[in-house]
Amino acid sequence: MHAAATFMMTGIAWFVQIVHYPLFSLVGPATFDQYESANISRTSFVVVPLMVGELASALWLARKRPRRPVPVWIGLALLGAIWASTFTLQLPMHKLLIFGFNEDVFRSLLASNWIRTIAWSSRSILAAKLLLDE
Repeated sequence: MHAAATFMMTGIAWFVQIVHYPLFSLVGPATFDQYESANISRTSFVVVPLMVGELASALWLARKRPRRPVPVWIGLALLGAIWASTFTLQLPMHKLLIFGFNEDVFRSLLASNWIRTIAWSSRSILAAKLLLDE
């Protein structure tokens, strides 16, 4: 479950970084606020269960006292960075974008999301290593 959730979130992160967020600038200003509100609710419907499942399984792995604990603890630290980034950077920017497209906020969102994309990619490597080691 842990590896599956991590791999799915990594795929979502790359899709969001390369396809989804860059397309924000093409949504017209007359409907951007509606678009962003729908984007938040629909995206949350997909990612929240995966993120919670990933966190729960990461905590379970850490408590399990694995044979090789370093990748588990590094993965947990990366997950902490992902959650911190989500709630202190990306989510507040999305809440600002609900009021309409703002070029500065959009560029900050796109740039700061690399934190999550890189962290999830790193977590996928660690999760694959854990699968191969077991």
